[in-house]
Amino acid sequence: MITKISGKLVALAQDELTLAIDSYEREVLISEFTRRSLQHRLGETISLHTIEYLEGNPMQGRMTPRMIGFLNVVEREFFDLFCSVDGVGVKKALRAMVRPVSEVASAIEEQDAKVLASLPGIGPAMAERVIAKLRRKVPKFALLVGRDLPADGDTKRDVVAETFEALRMLGHSDADARRLIDTAIGSGKKKYNDVNDLIQAIYDKSAKGS
Repeated sequence: MITKISGKLVALAQDELTLAIDSYEREVLISEFTRRSLQHRLGETISLHTIEYLEGNPMQGRMTPRMIGFLNVVEREFFDLFCSVDGVGVKKALRAMVRPVSEVASAIEEQDAKVLASLPGIGPAMAERVIAKLRRKVPKFALLVGRDLPADGDTKRDVVAETFEALRMLGHSDADARRLIDTAIGSGKKKYNDVNDLIQAIYDKSAKGS
């Protein structure tokens, strides 16, 4: 399975883009949010984290390979989780992703069915189903993609993700873990290369604040 691709962005349509990779071009399905994020990058080399699946009816023997692209690993992971809800599926999930993952995850966590129902293809009944299935599984997504990490990308999102999980294992609540991470990263004083580095900074700040 191909999990990441890089190439020159040569075309951008409503629900797909085309990457020029060496001597060939590859079509990749994208969400509306991804399209908006990339619309000013035509002609540039970009990287996408990807999911592959087969589209069609296996009983008729008509299966077409498809690839979906995401801006980062967190968005790809959230998409997989969203697709796990009964009745959603790949196409509906892709169509629904018109907002940042953080906003969708926050709506699920806060049980805001009205916001979820406003997403294309979801509706009130599906919104309630999404909340029931995912409410306890989305806190880290509400944290990760929505927070303002340093503009130069010094602190990587996977470091934040792993730190969030580590703090939960240490007994912190989701809300407390978010607050501690936000405080450390919000200082903007240094980059954090790994989980231990960020956790040390968090507890140093807590000790100074006590």
